[in-house]
Amino acid sequence: MLEVVEDFRGDAYRAVYTISFEERVFVLHVFQKKSKSGIETPKRDMDLIRDRLKVAARRARELKDEQA
Repeated sequence: MLEVVEDFRGDAYRAVYTISFEERVFVLHVFQKKSKSGIETPKRDMDLIRDRLKVAARRARELKDEQA
């Protein structure tokens, strides 16, 4: 899993995605970082990312099976 952090006009934005599913990239979550202190991603966002990662893994398997 890879996290990209970008600052724009004083606000921080994060995109969390994975590139581990062969030739596919799944965007799991994009959000604006609200906290002015600390670098840890909030638990609510991490739970959402984990859930979406499971869905992406399942979908990647389905797409691979369709191509076989």
